[in-house]
Amino acid sequence: MWDDVQALSKLSSMLAGISLLLLLFGALNYALHLPLFALRAVQLDAAPQRVDMAQLEKAVLNSLRGNFFTVDLEQTRSIFEKLPWVRRVSVRRHFPWQLDVGLEEHTPLARWNGMGLVNLQGEVFTAKGTQALPDFIGPEEAATEVAQYYTRFDVVLAPLGLEIAQITLSPRHAWQLRLKDGMVLELGREQMEERLARFAAAYPQHLAAMRPPVKYVDLRYRNGFAARLAGRQALQVKDGGETL
Repeated sequence: MWDDVQALSKLSSMLAGISLLLLLFGALNYALHLPLFALRAVQLDAAPQRVDMAQLEKAVLNSLRGNFFTVDLEQTRSIFEKLPWVRRVSVRRHFPWQLDVGLEEHTPLARWNGMGLVNLQGEVFTAKGTQALPDFIGPEEAATEVAQYYTRFDVVLAPLGLEIAQITLSPRHAWQLRLKDGMVLELGREQMEERLARFAAAYPQHLAAMRPPVKYVDLRYRNGFAARLAGRQALQVKDGGETL
């Protein structure tokens, strides 16, 4: 082999190529770790409304590792998403030493089973809050469904000046509404929106001015509903508003 000039030439070229690659790798590694590329700033796309800035700063100072090129963006995103009130995070590099962070916060819709909160998307999350929110009670997997029906029920009741204080979905999938004025509406397991619409049609003329006020309404009837007044007096309303 040592007498083979052509083979020696190829070997020399190969070794020269390897040396060049190692040199380039070393130079690149050196450049990537220059102080110039050390992370110096984390820029939020907007000021957070609910996320604690002190917790954000702590997460940045204690958790971020690496420089502009070596920082793990996925790990960084995961760190931010563990903070209370954070729903979703996007992280992008901004040359030469900054990270741009987009925070989407949870918007609370209601309390969930007395232990957490549910957002507008029907997702359950944990955070401290002092807002006056309705209560949702139901099976653990039903948060999204309850949130969706809350919106539909509210569309029917809001024009009447009635607000939902609590929605309960039983294990047998029966719906019950408790309003802020204390009135309870039993909707049952089917045709809930149709039954609520029937109540809404009769409420202004036949129920709103009742004294003593209506405290309980059972809408699980085919052609009307039954109501109980505060003094336990009962009445029935047929379709069309006829009071019995």
